[in-house]
Amino acid sequence: MFYKTGTDLSHRYQCRGDDGHVGAGLCIGAGGGSIDALVASQLLEAVSGQAVQAALLAEQQVARAQETVRLAVEKELDEARYVAELAERRYEHVDPAKRHVARTLEARWNAALERVAAVEHKLAALGAEIRAKPGVNPAVLMRLATYLPSVWNAAGTDARARQRLVRLLIEEVVIDIDAEENEFILLIHWIGGRHTEVRLARRKTGRFPPGRTLTAPEVLRKLAGHWPDRELAVTLNRMRCRTEDGETWTTVRVAELRDRLAIPPYDPDAEVPKTLSVDAAAKRLGVCVASVHKLIRSQTLPATQIMYSAPWKIPVDALETEAVRIELQEIAARRPRQALDNVANRSMNLPGF
Repeated sequence: MFYKTGTDLSHRYQCRGDDGHVGAGLCIGAGGGSIDALVASQLLEAVSGQAVQAALLAEQQVARAQETVRLAVEKELDEARYVAELAERRYEHVDPAKRHVARTLEARWNAALERVAAVEHKLAALGAEIRAKPGVNPAVLMRLATYLPSVWNAAGTDARARQRLVRLLIEEVVIDIDAEENEFILLIHWIGGRHTEVRLARRKTGRFPPGRTLTAPEVLRKLAGHWPDRELAVTLNRMRCRTEDGETWTTVRVAELRDRLAIPPYDPDAEVPKTLSVDAAAKRLGVCVASVHKLIRSQTLPATQIMYSAPWKIPVDALETEAVRIELQEIAARRPRQALDNVANRSMNLPGF
């Protein structure tokens, strides 16, 4: 799960895939609010009045089926005991002089007694299973089904209470993407072993702006010499550029294309004035990458891009300005633990994530 910083406490469910290595983009990313709302609607529907009535009816059918099985086992036990008694009488009436016949009848008697013991054990286990089932009060369940939506949507119900309710009914939620229909596929695994598949339309966001699409050679001619091959691979993947065979870019593929275009490699000592990337600036300042981007958006930290979606170039001298120092003090003065607790109170962590 990914939480935004600042005053925006929204969250997302993300699978980063190879994004951390080559900037290939997220494997799956979904807005947490819409996913939580859909799962909540399925949960409330699962415990609605009609659903509870159906569950009670199913429980009654299961109870009747178990009682039928128990009666059948009792008949099986009566039959086994009759066979054992018959084998005992035959053994008692055999002539002791006929030892071979006596041994055969004794073996049959022992086998009959073993069958009686096995059936008795089976009947005892079945009875223990029936007695171990918790008692169900239909009136209580119907009251819960009636008041649960009001409790769930009440202003005083925090995320922790909702999480506990979710954990009682849902084991995990698996998210997949239907690229053709542009929909999220949610597979809800309920505690009882049932599964429910629901779909959610995806928003068409995160696409590279139309009219700015460039080919990989054009991007390299503009950026090569300013950034190493790894940053170029990340930029090409961020711009949704693909190789000739439709693959994502890696450092090796960028180096091969750069060699074919006769573009010299990146020289870190040739940068005048000296600049840093966002990652390097974050390490130098001792903050996270998101904080550096926030400083750039607020124009507290001057930075430039050679082209849209390219890495930011931050002058080293800009890190020492008074404005940046004041912003760093404000960042250090924040209390992350309190912010995380506030996020936990406003968001619902789904099982399986």
